[in-house]
Amino acid sequence: MSDFDAIDSLLDTVGPQAELPPSHVRRELRERARLSKAQVARALSVSPSTLSGWESGRDPAGEIRTKYAYLLDGLNAKLATETETETETETETEAAPAAEQPVTSGTASTATPLSSPDLGQDEDGDDVELLVAPEPCVLCGHPAGQRVAGFAQHLTPADCRPTATGAPAAPPAGQPTTHTLKAPLRTPRPARAAERSKGPARHAFQETSGPVDLIREAVQGALAEHRGDVDAATAALVKRAIPDAMRLLDKTRKGARYDVIAHPWIPDILKKQTARGADQIWEARPKWTRHELPPGRHQVTALDINGAYLSALKTHLPLGQLEHSTGLAHDRRRSGVHLITPPEWEHEAVLPNPIGQRDEPGPLWVTEPTLRLLLRLSGPRHQLCEPPQIHESYTSGATENLLEKFRIALKDARDTAIEQGDTVTLEYVKAMYSKFVSTMGESNYNRELYRPDWMHLIRSQAFANLWLKALKAHDEGLAVVRAMGTDELHVIGDWRRVFPEGRAVTEVKVKDTYTAGTDAAEHQGEGE
Repeated sequence: MSDFDAIDSLLDTVGPQAELPPSHVRRELRERARLSKAQVARALSVSPSTLSGWESGRDPAGEIRTKYAYLLDGLNAKLATETETETETETETEAAPAAEQPVTSGTASTATPLSSPDLGQDEDGDDVELLVAPEPCVLCGHPAGQRVAGFAQHLTPADCRPTATGAPAAPPAGQPTTHTLKAPLRTPRPARAAERSKGPARHAFQETSGPVDLIREAVQGALAEHRGDVDAATAALVKRAIPDAMRLLDKTRKGARYDVIAHPWIPDILKKQTARGADQIWEARPKWTRHELPPGRHQVTALDINGAYLSALKTHLPLGQLEHSTGLAHDRRRSGVHLITPPEWEHEAVLPNPIGQRDEPGPLWVTEPTLRLLLRLSGPRHQLCEPPQIHESYTSGATENLLEKFRIALKDARDTAIEQGDTVTLEYVKAMYSKFVSTMGESNYNRELYRPDWMHLIRSQAFANLWLKALKAHDEGLAVVRAMGTDELHVIGDWRRVFPEGRAVTEVKVKDTYTAGTDAAEHQGEGE
Protein backbone atom coordinates (compact mmCIF):
# COMPACT_ATOMS: atom_id res chain seq x y z
CA MET A 1 0.00 0.00 0.00
CA SER A 2 1.39 3.41 -0.99
CA ASP A 3 1.55 6.38 1.35
CA PHE A 4 -1.40 7.95 -0.48
CA ASP A 5 -3.44 4.76 -0.13
CA ALA A 6 -2.79 4.82 3.62
CA ILE A 7 -3.90 8.43 3.79
CA ASP A 8 -7.05 7.68 1.77
CA SER A 9 -7.83 4.77 4.07
CA LEU A 10 -7.44 7.01 7.10
CA LEU A 11 -9.66 9.69 5.55
CA ASP A 12 -12.36 7.10 4.91
CA THR A 13 -12.62 6.50 8.66
CA VAL A 14 -13.25 10.19 9.36
CA GLY A 15 -16.86 11.26 9.06
CA PRO A 16 -18.94 14.17 10.25
CA GLN A 17 -19.49 14.28 14.01
CA ALA A 18 -22.91 13.31 15.25
CA GLU A 19 -25.10 16.32 15.92
CA LEU A 20 -26.08 16.98 19.53
CA PRO A 21 -28.96 19.13 20.80
CA PRO A 22 -28.18 22.13 23.05
CA SER A 23 -27.08 21.23 26.58
CA HIS A 24 -30.37 22.27 28.24
CA VAL A 25 -32.29 20.02 25.84
CA ARG A 26 -30.05 17.07 26.73
CA ARG A 27 -30.93 17.40 30.39
CA GLU A 28 -34.61 17.96 29.63
CA LEU A 29 -34.79 14.77 27.56
CA ARG A 30 -33.18 12.72 30.35
CA GLU A 31 -35.45 14.16 33.02
CA ARG A 32 -38.63 13.72 30.98
CA ALA A 33 -37.63 10.09 30.47
CA ARG A 34 -37.28 9.80 34.27
CA LEU A 35 -33.68 8.63 34.00
CA SER A 36 -31.09 9.52 36.63
CA LYS A 37 -27.61 10.71 35.77
CA ALA A 38 -26.22 7.48 37.19
CA GLN A 39 -28.37 5.36 34.85
CA VAL A 40 -27.36 7.26 31.72
CA ALA A 41 -23.69 7.45 32.74
CA ARG A 42 -23.61 3.70 33.39
CA ALA A 43 -25.09 2.97 29.95
CA LEU A 44 -22.46 5.18 28.29
CA SER A 45 -19.59 3.88 30.49
CA VAL A 46 -18.79 7.35 31.88
CA SER A 47 -19.16 8.90 35.32
CA PRO A 48 -22.14 11.03 36.41
CA SER A 49 -19.74 13.98 36.69
CA THR A 50 -18.85 13.64 33.02
CA LEU A 51 -22.53 13.54 32.10
CA SER A 52 -23.08 16.69 34.19
CA GLY A 53 -20.42 18.38 32.07
CA TRP A 54 -22.22 17.42 28.87
CA GLU A 55 -25.49 18.79 30.27
CA SER A 56 -23.72 22.04 31.21
CA GLY A 57 -22.28 22.86 27.78
CA ARG A 58 -19.29 20.57 27.25
CA ASP A 59 -19.42 18.28 24.19
CA PRO A 60 -18.07 14.72 23.99
CA ALA A 61 -16.04 13.62 21.00
CA GLY A 62 -15.36 10.48 19.02
CA GLU A 63 -17.28 7.24 19.49
CA ILE A 64 -18.81 8.32 22.80
CA ARG A 65 -20.33 11.36 21.06
CA THR A 66 -22.00 9.06 18.53
CA LYS A 67 -23.40 6.87 21.33
CA TYR A 68 -24.67 9.90 23.27
CA ALA A 69 -26.33 11.33 20.16
CA TYR A 70 -27.96 7.94 19.48
CA LEU A 71 -29.36 7.86 23.02
CA LEU A 72 -30.73 11.41 22.81
CA ASP A 73 -32.32 10.74 19.41
CA GLY A 74 -33.98 7.64 20.84
CA LEU A 75 -35.28 9.49 23.88
CA ASN A 76 -36.64 12.27 21.70
CA ALA A 77 -38.51 9.77 19.50
CA LYS A 78 -39.95 7.84 22.46
CA LEU A 79 -41.06 10.96 24.30
CA ALA A 80 -42.72 12.34 21.18
CA THR A 81 -44.75 9.12 20.88
CA GLU A 82 -45.62 9.17 24.61
CA THR A 83 -46.79 12.77 24.35
CA GLU A 84 -49.24 11.91 21.56
CA THR A 85 -50.57 8.91 23.54
CA GLU A 86 -50.95 10.92 26.76
CA THR A 87 -52.81 13.67 24.89
CA GLU A 88 -55.34 11.15 23.60
CA THR A 89 -55.66 9.54 27.07
CA GLU A 90 -56.22 12.89 28.78
CA THR A 91 -58.97 13.75 26.27
CA GLU A 92 -60.75 10.47 27.06
CA THR A 93 -60.22 10.91 30.83
CA GLU A 94 -61.74 14.39 30.87
CA ALA A 95 -64.95 12.97 29.43
CA ALA A 96 -65.17 10.18 32.05
CA PRO A 97 -67.07 10.68 35.34
CA ALA A 98 -64.97 11.81 38.30
CA ALA A 99 -65.84 8.63 40.22
CA GLU A 100 -64.00 6.56 37.62
CA GLN A 101 -60.72 8.42 38.11
CA PRO A 102 -57.99 6.33 39.81
CA VAL A 103 -57.04 7.49 43.30
CA THR A 104 -53.48 7.16 44.61
CA SER A 105 -52.38 6.35 48.14
CA GLY A 106 -52.87 8.91 50.89
CA THR A 107 -55.63 11.40 51.42
CA ALA A 108 -54.85 13.69 48.48
CA SER A 109 -56.77 13.16 45.28
CA THR A 110 -53.88 14.33 43.11
CA ALA A 111 -50.68 12.32 43.35
CA THR A 112 -47.28 13.95 43.43
CA PRO A 113 -45.11 12.20 40.80
CA LEU A 114 -42.29 10.31 42.46
CA SER A 115 -40.09 9.26 39.58
CA SER A 116 -38.72 12.56 38.39
CA PRO A 117 -35.14 13.43 39.36
CA ASP A 118 -36.01 17.14 39.63
CA LEU A 119 -35.37 19.03 42.84
CA GLY A 120 -37.96 21.14 44.62
CA GLN A 121 -38.10 22.70 48.07
CA ASP A 122 -40.35 22.14 51.03
CA GLU A 123 -41.65 24.92 53.27
CA ASP A 124 -38.56 24.71 55.46
CA GLY A 125 -36.33 25.42 52.47
CA ASP A 126 -34.84 21.90 52.38
CA ASP A 127 -34.15 20.40 48.95
CA VAL A 128 -36.50 17.59 47.94
CA GLU A 129 -35.19 15.09 45.37
CA LEU A 130 -37.77 12.93 43.62
CA LEU A 131 -36.34 9.45 43.23
CA VAL A 132 -36.39 7.25 40.16
CA ALA A 133 -36.76 4.14 42.37
CA PRO A 134 -38.28 4.25 45.89
CA GLU A 135 -35.97 3.79 48.88
CA PRO A 136 -36.78 2.83 52.51
CA CYS A 137 -37.99 5.79 54.57
CA VAL A 138 -35.63 6.54 57.47
CA LEU A 139 -38.64 7.14 59.73
CA CYS A 140 -40.91 4.15 59.06
CA GLY A 141 -39.13 1.81 56.63
CA HIS A 142 -41.82 1.97 53.93
CA PRO A 143 -40.73 2.79 50.36
CA ALA A 144 -40.46 6.56 49.91
CA GLY A 145 -40.22 8.38 46.60
CA GLN A 146 -38.37 11.46 47.87
CA ARG A 147 -35.20 12.47 49.64
CA VAL A 148 -35.34 15.47 51.98
CA ALA A 149 -31.98 17.01 52.91
CA GLY A 150 -30.33 13.89 51.48
CA PHE A 151 -32.42 11.22 53.25
CA ALA A 152 -35.26 9.08 51.90
CA GLN A 153 -38.53 9.82 53.73
CA HIS A 154 -42.23 10.46 53.24
CA LEU A 155 -43.59 13.97 52.95
CA THR A 156 -47.05 13.44 54.50
CA PRO A 157 -48.04 11.91 57.88
CA ALA A 158 -50.57 9.62 56.16
CA ASP A 159 -47.87 7.91 54.12
CA CYS A 160 -45.32 7.67 56.95
CA ARG A 161 -46.69 5.07 59.36
CA PRO A 162 -44.56 2.44 61.15
CA THR A 163 -45.80 -1.15 61.12
CA ALA A 164 -45.21 -4.02 63.53
CA THR A 165 -43.28 -6.05 61.01
CA GLY A 166 -41.47 -3.11 59.41
CA ALA A 167 -42.49 -4.40 55.96
CA PRO A 168 -44.23 -2.03 53.54
CA ALA A 169 -47.91 -2.67 52.99
CA ALA A 170 -49.07 -3.77 49.56
CA PRO A 171 -51.25 -1.29 47.65
CA PRO A 172 -54.96 -2.12 47.28
CA ALA A 173 -55.98 -4.06 44.18
CA GLY A 174 -56.16 -1.88 41.12
CA GLN A 175 -54.38 1.03 42.77
CA PRO A 176 -51.42 2.38 40.77
CA THR A 177 -47.98 2.30 42.42
CA THR A 178 -45.34 5.01 42.30
CA HIS A 179 -43.71 3.21 39.35
CA THR A 180 -46.76 3.72 37.13
CA LEU A 181 -47.23 7.44 37.68
CA LYS A 182 -46.46 9.80 34.83
CA ALA A 183 -44.11 12.62 35.80
CA PRO A 184 -44.14 16.06 34.17
CA LEU A 185 -40.95 18.02 33.54
CA ARG A 186 -41.56 20.14 36.64
CA THR A 187 -43.43 18.90 39.71
CA PRO A 188 -45.47 20.89 42.25
CA ARG A 189 -43.94 21.76 45.60
CA PRO A 190 -44.69 18.92 48.07
CA ALA A 191 -46.33 19.49 51.44
CA ARG A 192 -44.22 19.62 54.61
CA ALA A 193 -43.89 16.46 56.68
CA ALA A 194 -44.65 17.14 60.33
CA GLU A 195 -42.57 14.16 61.53
CA ARG A 196 -39.36 15.11 59.75
CA SER A 197 -37.75 16.81 62.72
CA LYS A 198 -38.59 13.91 65.07
CA GLY A 199 -36.63 11.17 63.31
CA PRO A 200 -32.95 10.55 62.69
CA ALA A 201 -33.05 11.80 59.10
CA ARG A 202 -30.97 14.91 59.78
CA HIS A 203 -28.40 13.12 61.92
CA ALA A 204 -27.39 9.90 60.16
CA PHE A 205 -26.38 8.85 56.67
CA GLN A 206 -28.21 5.55 56.43
CA GLU A 207 -27.20 3.52 53.39
CA THR A 208 -26.50 -0.18 53.22
CA SER A 209 -23.31 0.43 51.26
CA GLY A 210 -21.58 3.67 52.16
CA PRO A 211 -18.58 5.52 50.71
CA VAL A 212 -16.11 3.88 53.11
CA ASP A 213 -17.26 0.50 51.79
CA LEU A 214 -15.97 1.47 48.33
CA ILE A 215 -12.50 2.00 49.78
CA ARG A 216 -12.59 -1.21 51.81
CA GLU A 217 -13.81 -3.30 48.86
CA ALA A 218 -11.14 -1.83 46.55
CA VAL A 219 -8.37 -2.71 49.02
CA GLN A 220 -9.70 -6.23 49.59
CA GLY A 221 -10.01 -6.78 45.84
CA ALA A 222 -6.45 -5.59 45.17
CA LEU A 223 -5.01 -7.82 47.91
CA ALA A 224 -6.94 -10.81 46.57
CA GLU A 225 -5.83 -10.10 43.01
CA HIS A 226 -2.18 -9.92 44.05
CA ARG A 227 -2.43 -12.87 46.49
CA GLY A 228 -1.71 -10.82 49.57
CA ASP A 229 1.36 -9.06 48.17
CA VAL A 230 1.15 -5.75 50.05
CA ASP A 231 3.58 -3.86 47.81
CA ALA A 232 1.93 -5.00 44.58
CA ALA A 233 -1.57 -4.26 45.88
CA THR A 234 -0.51 -0.80 47.08
CA ALA A 235 1.09 0.04 43.72
CA ALA A 236 -2.05 -1.07 41.86
CA LEU A 237 -4.33 0.99 44.11
CA VAL A 238 -2.17 4.11 43.88
CA LYS A 239 -2.18 3.77 40.07
CA ARG A 240 -6.01 3.82 39.97
CA ALA A 241 -6.40 6.44 42.71
CA ILE A 242 -7.76 9.18 40.40
CA PRO A 243 -10.72 7.30 38.86
CA ASP A 244 -11.45 5.71 42.23
CA ALA A 245 -11.53 9.15 43.85
CA MET A 246 -14.01 10.33 41.22
CA ARG A 247 -16.25 7.31 41.88
CA LEU A 248 -16.08 8.03 45.60
CA LEU A 249 -16.99 11.67 44.92
CA ASP A 250 -20.04 10.56 42.91
CA LYS A 251 -21.07 8.23 45.76
CA THR A 252 -20.78 10.95 48.39
CA ARG A 253 -22.68 13.45 46.21
CA LYS A 254 -25.73 11.14 46.07
CA GLY A 255 -28.70 13.04 47.50
CA ALA A 256 -26.63 16.20 47.97
CA ARG A 257 -28.10 19.69 47.90
CA TYR A 258 -25.96 20.96 45.03
CA ASP A 259 -24.94 19.60 41.62
CA VAL A 260 -21.23 19.59 40.86
CA ILE A 261 -20.59 21.53 37.64
CA ALA A 262 -17.62 19.60 36.35
CA HIS A 263 -16.67 21.68 33.28
CA PRO A 264 -17.76 25.32 33.63
CA TRP A 265 -16.52 28.29 31.63
CA ILE A 266 -13.16 29.42 33.03
CA PRO A 267 -11.69 32.95 32.71
CA ASP A 268 -8.32 33.36 31.02
CA ILE A 269 -6.54 34.12 34.29
CA LEU A 270 -7.17 30.50 35.30
CA LYS A 271 -5.74 29.08 32.07
CA LYS A 272 -2.08 28.23 31.55
CA GLN A 273 -0.25 30.89 29.59
CA THR A 274 1.97 28.30 27.88
CA ALA A 275 1.87 24.51 27.54
CA ARG A 276 4.23 24.03 30.47
CA GLY A 277 3.66 27.35 32.15
CA ALA A 278 1.30 28.46 34.91
CA ASP A 279 -1.82 30.53 35.08
CA GLN A 280 -2.04 33.90 36.86
CA ILE A 281 -3.24 32.70 40.28
CA TRP A 282 -0.94 33.20 43.27
CA GLU A 283 -1.46 30.48 45.92
CA ALA A 284 0.54 32.11 48.75
CA ARG A 285 2.67 29.04 49.40
CA PRO A 286 4.80 29.56 52.54
CA LYS A 287 8.56 29.30 52.12
CA TRP A 288 9.97 31.19 55.05
CA THR A 289 12.90 30.83 57.44
CA ARG A 290 13.50 33.13 60.38
CA HIS A 291 16.67 35.17 59.88
CA GLU A 292 17.58 35.80 63.54
CA LEU A 293 16.92 33.41 66.40
CA PRO A 294 16.69 34.40 70.07
CA PRO A 295 20.12 34.50 71.79
CA GLY A 296 21.58 31.16 72.84
CA ARG A 297 21.38 27.59 71.64
CA HIS A 298 17.97 26.03 71.08
CA GLN A 299 16.46 22.69 70.26
CA VAL A 300 14.20 23.12 67.23
CA THR A 301 11.39 20.67 66.52
CA ALA A 302 10.24 20.18 62.94
CA LEU A 303 6.54 19.35 63.13
CA ASP A 304 4.66 17.49 60.41
CA ILE A 305 1.04 18.57 59.86
CA ASN A 306 -1.05 15.47 59.16
CA GLY A 307 -3.40 15.24 56.17
CA ALA A 308 -2.95 18.87 55.13
CA TYR A 309 -4.75 18.54 51.78
CA LEU A 310 -7.42 16.33 53.34
CA SER A 311 -8.27 19.03 55.88
CA ALA A 312 -8.18 21.68 53.15
CA LEU A 313 -11.06 19.99 51.30
CA LYS A 314 -13.25 21.90 53.75
CA THR A 315 -13.07 25.32 52.15
CA HIS A 316 -15.52 27.68 50.46
CA LEU A 317 -15.82 26.40 46.87
CA PRO A 318 -17.76 28.19 44.11
CA LEU A 319 -20.72 26.12 42.94
CA GLY A 320 -21.31 27.47 39.46
CA GLN A 321 -19.65 29.43 36.71
CA LEU A 322 -17.46 32.29 37.91
CA GLU A 323 -18.90 35.77 37.33
CA HIS A 324 -16.85 38.93 36.94
CA SER A 325 -17.26 41.95 39.21
CA THR A 326 -15.28 45.12 39.93
CA GLY A 327 -15.02 47.52 42.82
CA LEU A 328 -17.29 45.57 45.17
CA ALA A 329 -16.77 44.76 48.84
CA HIS A 330 -16.04 41.14 49.74
CA ASP A 331 -19.16 38.96 49.92
CA ARG A 332 -18.69 36.00 52.30
CA ARG A 333 -21.52 34.12 50.58
CA ARG A 334 -19.43 33.88 47.41
CA SER A 335 -16.03 32.44 46.58
CA GLY A 336 -13.49 32.62 43.78
CA VAL A 337 -10.35 34.51 42.86
CA HIS A 338 -9.60 38.20 43.40
CA LEU A 339 -7.20 40.80 42.03
CA ILE A 340 -5.89 42.63 45.10
CA THR A 341 -3.14 44.95 46.21
CA PRO A 342 -1.85 43.18 49.34
CA PRO A 343 -1.04 45.17 52.48
CA GLU A 344 2.45 45.80 53.77
CA TRP A 345 3.67 43.10 56.16
CA GLU A 346 5.79 44.39 59.05
CA HIS A 347 6.26 41.15 61.01
CA GLU A 348 8.69 39.29 58.73
CA ALA A 349 11.17 38.93 61.61
CA VAL A 350 8.88 36.59 63.58
CA LEU A 351 6.11 35.45 61.21
CA PRO A 352 5.97 34.66 57.47
CA ASN A 353 4.12 36.97 55.11
CA PRO A 354 0.55 35.58 54.62
CA ILE A 355 0.87 35.92 50.84
CA GLY A 356 4.19 34.03 50.75
CA GLN A 357 7.55 35.15 49.47
CA ARG A 358 6.77 37.45 46.54
CA ASP A 359 9.50 39.40 44.80
CA GLU A 360 7.39 41.74 42.66
CA PRO A 361 5.23 44.44 44.28
CA GLY A 362 1.80 45.49 43.07
CA PRO A 363 -1.56 43.81 42.43
CA LEU A 364 -1.86 40.04 42.05
CA TRP A 365 -4.61 37.43 41.71
CA VAL A 366 -5.19 35.48 44.92
CA THR A 367 -7.71 32.86 46.00
CA GLU A 368 -10.57 33.07 48.44
CA PRO A 369 -8.65 31.46 51.36
CA THR A 370 -5.80 33.95 50.97
CA LEU A 371 -8.16 36.91 50.83
CA ARG A 372 -10.12 35.72 53.86
CA LEU A 373 -6.87 35.22 55.78
CA LEU A 374 -5.75 38.79 55.01
CA LEU A 375 -9.16 40.19 55.98
CA ARG A 376 -9.02 38.23 59.23
CA LEU A 377 -5.54 39.47 60.09
CA SER A 378 -6.55 43.07 59.34
CA GLY A 379 -9.63 42.82 61.58
CA PRO A 380 -10.04 44.16 65.11
CA ARG A 381 -8.94 40.92 66.79
CA HIS A 382 -5.44 40.75 65.28
CA GLN A 383 -4.76 44.15 63.65
CA LEU A 384 -1.57 42.80 62.07
CA CYS A 385 -1.96 44.62 58.75
CA GLU A 386 -4.17 46.92 56.71
CA PRO A 387 -7.07 45.40 54.73
CA PRO A 388 -6.18 44.35 51.17
CA GLN A 389 -7.54 46.47 48.34
CA ILE A 390 -9.86 44.45 46.07
CA HIS A 391 -9.87 45.60 42.43
CA GLU A 392 -11.89 42.90 40.64
CA SER A 393 -13.11 39.37 41.22
CA TYR A 394 -14.38 36.22 39.55
CA THR A 395 -16.77 34.57 42.01
CA SER A 396 -19.84 32.38 42.32
CA GLY A 397 -22.21 31.41 45.12
CA ALA A 398 -20.30 29.10 47.44
CA THR A 399 -20.54 26.52 50.19
CA GLU A 400 -17.94 25.21 52.62
CA ASN A 401 -19.55 21.74 52.66
CA LEU A 402 -19.45 20.83 48.98
CA LEU A 403 -16.81 18.11 49.51
CA GLU A 404 -17.58 17.43 53.17
CA LYS A 405 -18.95 13.88 52.80
CA PHE A 406 -16.07 13.08 50.45
CA ARG A 407 -13.59 14.40 53.02
CA ILE A 408 -15.22 12.54 55.93
CA ALA A 409 -15.23 9.24 54.01
CA LEU A 410 -11.50 9.58 53.32
CA LYS A 411 -10.79 10.71 56.89
CA ASP A 412 -12.72 7.78 58.41
CA ALA A 413 -10.91 5.30 56.18
CA ARG A 414 -7.57 6.91 57.09
CA ASP A 415 -8.32 6.81 60.84
CA THR A 416 -9.33 3.14 60.68
CA ALA A 417 -6.24 2.25 58.66
CA ILE A 418 -3.96 3.93 61.22
CA GLU A 419 -5.72 2.20 64.10
CA GLN A 420 -5.37 -1.22 62.42
CA GLY A 421 -1.86 -0.69 61.05
CA ASP A 422 -3.21 -1.04 57.50
CA THR A 423 -0.50 0.53 55.33
CA VAL A 424 -2.21 -0.45 52.07
CA THR A 425 -5.39 1.51 52.80
CA LEU A 426 -3.38 4.39 54.25
CA GLU A 427 -1.29 4.85 51.10
CA TYR A 428 -4.35 4.37 48.88
CA VAL A 429 -6.37 7.03 50.71
CA LYS A 430 -3.45 9.46 50.69
CA ALA A 431 -3.05 8.99 46.94
CA MET A 432 -6.78 9.53 46.41
CA TYR A 433 -7.03 12.93 48.07
CA SER A 434 -3.62 14.25 46.99
CA LYS A 435 -4.08 13.26 43.33
CA PHE A 436 -7.69 14.42 43.36
CA VAL A 437 -6.50 17.91 44.28
CA SER A 438 -3.53 18.00 41.93
CA THR A 439 -5.36 16.74 38.81
CA MET A 440 -8.62 18.71 38.87
CA GLY A 441 -6.97 21.53 36.91
CA GLU A 442 -5.55 21.26 33.39
CA SER A 443 -4.47 17.64 33.67
CA ASN A 444 -4.44 14.75 31.21
CA TYR A 445 -4.98 12.32 34.09
CA ASN A 446 -8.44 13.52 35.11
CA ARG A 447 -10.82 14.42 32.29
CA GLU A 448 -13.94 14.08 34.47
CA LEU A 449 -13.39 17.25 36.50
CA TYR A 450 -11.98 20.51 35.17
CA ARG A 451 -11.99 22.97 38.05
CA PRO A 452 -8.64 24.80 38.25
CA ASP A 453 -10.37 27.30 40.52
CA TRP A 454 -11.10 24.53 43.03
CA MET A 455 -7.54 23.24 42.78
CA HIS A 456 -6.08 26.64 43.62
CA LEU A 457 -8.56 27.24 46.43
CA ILE A 458 -7.93 23.88 48.13
CA ARG A 459 -4.18 24.23 47.91
CA SER A 460 -4.33 27.80 49.19
CA GLN A 461 -6.53 26.65 52.06
CA ALA A 462 -3.82 24.16 53.04
CA PHE A 463 -1.24 26.97 52.98
CA ALA A 464 -3.54 29.24 55.02
CA ASN A 465 -4.08 26.46 57.57
CA LEU A 466 -0.32 26.11 58.04
CA TRP A 467 0.05 29.87 58.42
CA LEU A 468 -2.63 29.92 61.12
CA LYS A 469 -0.77 27.19 63.00
CA ALA A 470 2.33 29.39 62.86
CA LEU A 471 0.30 32.28 64.28
CA LYS A 472 -1.05 30.06 67.06
CA ALA A 473 2.47 28.93 67.96
CA HIS A 474 3.65 32.55 68.04
CA ASP A 475 0.70 33.69 70.18
CA GLU A 476 1.35 30.83 72.65
CA GLY A 477 4.96 31.93 73.18
CA LEU A 478 6.77 29.55 70.83
CA ALA A 479 9.44 30.90 68.49
CA VAL A 480 8.53 30.07 64.90
CA VAL A 481 11.69 29.15 62.98
CA ARG A 482 10.37 27.88 59.68
CA ALA A 483 7.16 27.39 57.67
CA MET A 484 7.26 25.40 54.42
CA GLY A 485 4.56 24.28 51.99
CA THR A 486 1.49 22.67 53.50
CA ASP A 487 2.82 20.55 56.32
CA GLU A 488 6.14 21.69 57.80
CA LEU A 489 6.42 23.98 60.82
CA HIS A 490 9.63 24.39 62.88
CA VAL A 491 9.35 25.81 66.41
CA ILE A 492 11.37 26.41 69.56
CA GLY A 493 9.70 25.70 72.89
CA ASP A 494 7.24 23.31 74.52
CA TRP A 495 5.04 22.68 71.49
CA ARG A 496 3.07 19.84 73.16
CA ARG A 497 1.14 22.35 75.28
CA VAL A 498 0.03 24.04 72.04
CA PHE A 499 -0.53 21.18 69.56
CA PRO A 500 -1.79 17.64 70.30
CA GLU A 501 0.63 14.92 69.22
CA GLY A 502 -0.54 12.00 67.08
CA ARG A 503 -1.37 10.88 63.55
CA ALA A 504 -4.95 12.18 63.28
CA VAL A 505 -5.67 15.10 60.97
CA THR A 506 -6.18 17.37 64.00
CA GLU A 507 -2.78 16.41 65.43
CA VAL A 508 0.89 16.85 64.55
CA LYS A 509 3.89 14.54 64.69
CA VAL A 510 7.62 15.10 65.01
CA LYS A 511 9.51 15.01 61.73
CA ASP A 512 12.94 15.98 63.05
CA THR A 513 14.78 17.72 65.90
CA TYR A 514 18.00 19.71 65.68
CA THR A 515 20.02 22.36 67.48
CA ALA A 516 20.23 25.94 66.22
CA GLY A 517 21.42 29.31 67.49
CA THR A 518 24.70 30.68 68.83
CA ASP A 519 27.64 28.27 68.27
CA ALA A 520 25.27 25.72 66.68
CA ALA A 521 25.20 24.58 63.08
CA GLU A 522 22.06 25.82 61.35
CA HIS A 523 19.71 23.18 60.03
CA GLN A 524 19.52 23.64 56.26
CA GLY A 525 17.47 20.60 55.07
CA GLU A 526 14.53 21.36 52.83
CA GLY A 527 11.06 20.19 53.82
CA GLU A 528 9.07 17.68 51.88
